[in-house]
Amino acid sequence: MAHILDTILSLFLVIFLGSLISRKGLLPQSVRGPLNRLVFYVAIPAMIFRAIASSSFHESFDLTLVLGTLAPLPVVFGLDFVFGKGLRIRGEELGSFLQISFHGNLGYMGLAVAFYALGPQGFAAASILAGFLIICQNLLAVIGLQWCSEGMSRGMPIGKTIKKVLVNPIIFSAIGGILFSLAEHPLPEPIEKALQIISSMALPLALLLIGASLSFESARPHLKVSIVACVLKLLVLPGLGLVAYRCLSVPRAQFIPGLVLLASPTATVSYIMAGELGGSPALASSAISVSTILSAFTYLLWLGLY
Repeated sequence: MAHILDTILSLFLVIFLGSLISRKGLLPQSVRGPLNRLVFYVAIPAMIFRAIASSSFHESFDLTLVLGTLAPLPVVFGLDFVFGKGLRIRGEELGSFLQISFHGNLGYMGLAVAFYALGPQGFAAASILAGFLIICQNLLAVIGLQWCSEGMSRGMPIGKTIKKVLVNPIIFSAIGGILFSLAEHPLPEPIEKALQIISSMALPLALLLIGASLSFESARPHLKVSIVACVLKLLVLPGLGLVAYRCLSVPRAQFIPGLVLLASPTATVSYIMAGELGGSPALASSAISVSTILSAFTYLLWLGLY
C-alpha cells in the first residue's frame, strides 16, 4: 500500500506543479497547444510502441480481459440517461453528461498510472487495452452527443469524427507494436534507444499539461452535475469492471491494468468534442477538473486491490 500511495502522490505533485507554473505564466496557452500535440502525436505513441514491441503479445493480450474492460461502458451509457432524467439535464448538457461519465483520460492519466504503478509488463497490457477502449468510448461519446445536441438536426459531421477516432495515434502505435511483437524480432538497438529517449518525456509533460489545464473557477456553476458524473466515472464504471472481471474469472493480477484505465478521470478531449458536436464545453471543463482531483483518492481505492 505504501508503494501505491507514493506513486499516486508523486503523480499528483507533478500535476499540481503544472497548475502552479501555469499560473505563473510559464505554461501559457500558446505553449500548451504545441506541447500537447507533441505529447499526443509523438511521445506517447513512441512509448506505447516501444512497450508493446518489446514485450510478448501472447502474454499481454487476453480476449476475456478486453471483453471485461469494454462491458461496463454501454451499461454506464444507459445509466446516464436514468441519472440525467432524475437530475433534469436536457439538451446539450445531457450530451456532455453522457460523455463525461465514461470517457476516460487514457492517453495521459490512465497510462501514466499504469506505467508508474504496474511496471513495464502492466503498462504493455494497459497500452493494448487502451486501443480498444479509445475506439469504444469515443464512438459512444459521439453517439450520445449526436442524440442530445440540437446540432443533430443540422447534420453534424459524425463520419468525420469517427474517422478521427480510427486514426488516433495511440491506436496506430498499439497496432504497430502488436505487429512487431508478433514478428518476435527485437528492436534494433539505435531505434530502441531513440524510442527510449523520446518516451522519457511523454508522461512528465502529460502530467504537467493536465495540471496546467485545470480550472476550478469554471467548475462551480456545474458542480452538482459534475460530481454525479464523477461518481459514475470514478466509482461505478470501474466497479462494474471489477464485477465483469470476477464473472469472467479474470485473475486479479491480470485485470489491474484494465481497472486502472476504467478508473481514469474524464478525458480532456471531452471539452473539444463538446464544442464540435453541440455539447456543453463548460460542463465538460468542470468535470475534467473535478474528476482529475478526485481520482487521486479513487485510484488509491482501486489500486489497493492489487
